[in-house]
Amino acid sequence: MTKSPLVLVPGLLCDVQLWQPQVEDLADIADIWIADHTRSDTMAGVARDVLADVPFANFALAGLSMGGYIALEIMRQAPQRVARLALLDTVASADLPEQTQRRMDFIALARRGHFARVTETLLPLLTHPSRQRERPLADTIKSMARNIGMDAFIRQEHAIMSRTDSLGLLATIACPTLVLCGRQDGLTPLARHEEMAAGISDAHLEVIDNCGHLSTLEKPAEVNAALRRWLTA
Repeated sequence: MTKSPLVLVPGLLCDVQLWQPQVEDLADIADIWIADHTRSDTMAGVARDVLADVPFANFALAGLSMGGYIALEIMRQAPQRVARLALLDTVASADLPEQTQRRMDFIALARRGHFARVTETLLPLLTHPSRQRERPLADTIKSMARNIGMDAFIRQEHAIMSRTDSLGLLATIACPTLVLCGRQDGLTPLARHEEMAAGISDAHLEVIDNCGHLSTLEKPAEVNAALRRWLTA
């Protein structure tokens, strides 16, 4: 069987570990490549980096959180290269002023020598309340943040703040699209996913119960099943 080229884009302060359950489960149907989203400090630049690096001419594209922002920017720059799109635990709208201020506060905290406190502050927002005392999950989140490091984190935050509102882009997306989120996602709520699914003509919404923001790690079996359906439909 011919495998589908699949590009996976991690979120803010996340690396390949975010997608490890999907890499393992989908290897039989997908030729998987994970994007580097750490080098540029504008969203347009990050998307250009990914498009320049990706080893496939055409591919299915999935992004979670910041990865979703990048995926939407790729749809703006090179929609002809994307055969399928999956937007996980993300939003199409630009930041509200209070969100931008929180990002600036995190950058300032990191620059004052307290980078580790950024992750500690974010942890309660990243997972379902029932999972927040699970040491292995917290350790994975902290490991990803350490791997990304402070300098790349600051570039990522600046890139996120620079992004264009993509609500108007949704109507131009013509490829089969999966919109997926944890029902209890505290950072990118269900309503924002309903908004995206309604705005894309060929979109399917999947909601994972008892799940927060990092759905790929919290509920890998359910996310893997949804991605498998999306890839093989």
